[in-house]
Amino acid sequence: MAARMREWSASINSAVAKSRVGYWFQLDGSGHRRERKGSYFLTELRAGVATFFAMAYIIAVNASIVADSGGTCVCSGTPDDPMCDADEAFLLCKQAIRRDAVTATAAISALATFSMGLFANMPVGVAPGMGLNAYFTYSVVGRHGSGPVPYQVALTAIFIEGWIFFALAIFGMRQWLARAIPASIKIATGVGIGLFLTIIGLTYGEGLGIIVGAQSTPVELAGCSPENRLEDGTCPSWDKMRYPGMWIGIFCGGILTVLLMMYRVKGAILMGILLVSIISWPRGTPVSYFPYTAQGNDSFDFFKKVVTFHPIENILNVQEWNIGEYGGQFGLALITFLYVDILDCTGTLYGVARFAGLIDPRTQDFEGSSVAYMVDAISISIGSILGVPPVTAFVESGAGISEGGKTGLVSVSAGFLFFISVFFAPIFASIPPYATGSVLILVGSMMATAVVDINWKYLGDAVPAFLAISIMPFTYSIADGLIAGVMSYIILNTIVWLLKLVTGGRIKPPNYEEKEPWTWRIPGGFFPGWLTRLVSGKKDFWREYDSDLDNAEPTLGKMDERHMSEDRVPSGEIRPAGGEYGLADEKTAQPETVSASNEKGARND
Repeated sequence: MAARMREWSASINSAVAKSRVGYWFQLDGSGHRRERKGSYFLTELRAGVATFFAMAYIIAVNASIVADSGGTCVCSGTPDDPMCDADEAFLLCKQAIRRDAVTATAAISALATFSMGLFANMPVGVAPGMGLNAYFTYSVVGRHGSGPVPYQVALTAIFIEGWIFFALAIFGMRQWLARAIPASIKIATGVGIGLFLTIIGLTYGEGLGIIVGAQSTPVELAGCSPENRLEDGTCPSWDKMRYPGMWIGIFCGGILTVLLMMYRVKGAILMGILLVSIISWPRGTPVSYFPYTAQGNDSFDFFKKVVTFHPIENILNVQEWNIGEYGGQFGLALITFLYVDILDCTGTLYGVARFAGLIDPRTQDFEGSSVAYMVDAISISIGSILGVPPVTAFVESGAGISEGGKTGLVSVSAGFLFFISVFFAPIFASIPPYATGSVLILVGSMMATAVVDINWKYLGDAVPAFLAISIMPFTYSIADGLIAGVMSYIILNTIVWLLKLVTGGRIKPPNYEEKEPWTWRIPGGFFPGWLTRLVSGKKDFWREYDSDLDNAEPTLGKMDERHMSEDRVPSGEIRPAGGEYGLADEKTAQPETVSASNEKGARND
């Protein structure tokens, strides 16, 4: 029986590889000059399923974070309730926003992931990014619309930003900007966002409710039932750490999830979220997500539909194009999204590409970078029309890569599964915040693992990185942390450089040689390959020179087998050192496994 199954699998893999589909995705046996050795159709499909289950939590988590901005709902706060936390009409409107965001998140994830696989041939999942959605809600729009930029104006800024990124991708500037940013700042950005998400996961709005803001201290211990909170938002001493939902979230959504991940169970994060949700769905229990209130009844009525298509009613195409009265705020949103995206989205694609072994050691670029960036850029703009924050590549794509995925078929199959999830909006919209709070903390802990890659030996690298890490969570602003890190890096290192220049190198820090090297001159040139070939007069400029193709060897075909073995699973799924949130872990990436003969083979067009 087993032998027959192997023969059946081999015949299917062989048939697909010899078809046009196999040639397009460069499967092993397709005859393509860049076929990726060891890539088989059924393996790619299995890897796509692994990628989806590793990413599926974003549907519920992103919807909750977007809804916390208030969306198009208007909060008419009172002195007793300035944030509309007790305004029943506003809370019902917020629930509708969350349902819309569930459909929008699943839809844009399906489109972006499918397109990344089909056009860029990369085994990468794309969805609204963790960190970017937090920045959108809590720094730009503000919780319940309390920030400097209205929701509609922020979406307009994202739409324009996507097309700016599209132009940057075409002319290679986005790739250059990503490579020119100091590595310590890239890594610190991921760590800082991880701590920021951890704070969100500890609060009531989108988390477990373990901490709250206080008067005598910045924060204090909480953990009481929401209805027992005092007027100032704190918890009475007699009810601290006694909220049943919090403990369900800690043990079933946190401890159990970590244990499953320790044993390398695929989809562990999703399992934890579903278990807590299932426990909270029955009515009449202390942890029920559907209390017998107007808001609870409305939520339960929607939940009972189970399988249905929920149209996007409140956040679809709501951009505010009359930005005259928001000139300064609109400019602020656009600029901040630009540089946050440059760090976050671009760093993510480089991290995932490095883990997949697609980085060219000479140019420090990856195969199909221009196409991948253009797909990302267009998806950002389409996502803004659907009402969600910018999309990005997900480090959870490493789960599929660890399963043996090597081509865009991984993303195509994962995108198809995201499409199916659009029709399960009632389920995803009924996931309580304490079911996803532990996930945010867990993601934050995984992101923090990259801190060991910062150059702590030289203060000119270490201090700016530390400022970026610490200021992000303490100011509740990713932008403030980035500004602190980048500006301090420029000031410190410019002063050292000037002193060294003026004194002919006599005055410099004793350990100056330990400074992390940085230059804006990146091997491979400023402009992308297609533009260089166009200027040189090549008619079919979109195709590489035959000499480059002949000398190219498939990067993934030359990867160390250990990179795809079971032993590599923790690096891809459990320990993503950067990835979606910044620069990937050099130990995980194993750039030395890339064949030297592939220097000319990486596709820069």
